[in-house]
Amino acid sequence: MTGLAKTAALDAGLVLVLNAGSSSLKASLLDGIGSRLWQGQRDCPMAEGASPEPVLEDWLPAVLAPWSDAIVLAGHRVVHGGDAFTAPVRLEPTVLAAIADLVPLAPLHNGPALRVMHWLTAQQPELEQWACFDTAFHATLPPEAATYAIPADWRRQGLRRFGFHGLSHQHVAEVVAARRPAAAAAPPLRLISCHLGAGCSLCAIAGGRSVDTTMGFTPLEGLVMATRCGSVDPGLLLHQLRRGLSVEELDQALNTRSGLLALSELSGSMQELRAAATAGHEGAQLAIAVFRHRLLREIGAMAASLGGVDVLAFTGGIGEHDDALREEVVSALTWLSPLEVMVIAADEEQVIARTCRRSAAPPPAPPIQGR
Repeated sequence: MTGLAKTAALDAGLVLVLNAGSSSLKASLLDGIGSRLWQGQRDCPMAEGASPEPVLEDWLPAVLAPWSDAIVLAGHRVVHGGDAFTAPVRLEPTVLAAIADLVPLAPLHNGPALRVMHWLTAQQPELEQWACFDTAFHATLPPEAATYAIPADWRRQGLRRFGFHGLSHQHVAEVVAARRPAAAAAPPLRLISCHLGAGCSLCAIAGGRSVDTTMGFTPLEGLVMATRCGSVDPGLLLHQLRRGLSVEELDQALNTRSGLLALSELSGSMQELRAAATAGHEGAQLAIAVFRHRLLREIGAMAASLGGVDVLAFTGGIGEHDDALREEVVSALTWLSPLEVMVIAADEEQVIARTCRRSAAPPPAPPIQGR
């Protein structure tokens, strides 16, 4: 296929976007202008040992059949790209092997994503597939934001801050830029993107580039989340290990038994906690208060990294739908005024489809040189 023919096919065809999480499989089908023709989700608790292949087999071939001839690309969300992947990459054996090497850094996400990639390759070996990485948007972090103050030999092993939710933060940055085109000619727009859902992170964005973020080497660092602890004193973890807790027990406690669930001793759902807090549940009230305190503290840190804030944007399930939280946060940030507050629907699939089309498109032909 010539370059022009491939470009035309990409423009006219559909992109299948697959997002394998620790507990579910999500899929979307988008056309060349970004319209979503279909989307669906299936539960698959892979963190508990479930296999994605039977779920995929019983689900996707049938629902995608009406569009199968029009699908020209598949894009996969991959949580951790490490140092190796700072842009979308076409899947081939060496790339798949490199993603497999990164599974220990994000076992709940990279492992399932890899299995979905292999399944789709077996189903449609001729379909061009691309991986888009949540860490890639944060490749622009300056050294002072990406570096831990740890021993030099540790740093040489690649232990550093990566940041996550990059596809979501990138989407927020692009939407804000589209809503404020006049800002392009002004000093770089200073944006704090607040991705608040089951997982939570902030990103300080200057002129469309990530300059700081709250998550680090893993998605455990930073804000309080549904079942993840966020930042804690490393000495506390050492204390628990010395008391006999195993590494596996510590991992489970920090990832699945902490956060809002642990604080409230009731639920990791902010919606449920709001209702319980209104009814007088003290654990729910504590969970919301700690969540809000940490959020405000980290917004202040991102503002310091930016040297001020022009736009504060909320996205994700909590960010988009918890009006009370947004009002409380904005009221507490009068010292940062004036700033514009936006609510932006999360849409990582749009970013994946768009960047896959761009990356797959052949480069333009060089101009013909005159004699």
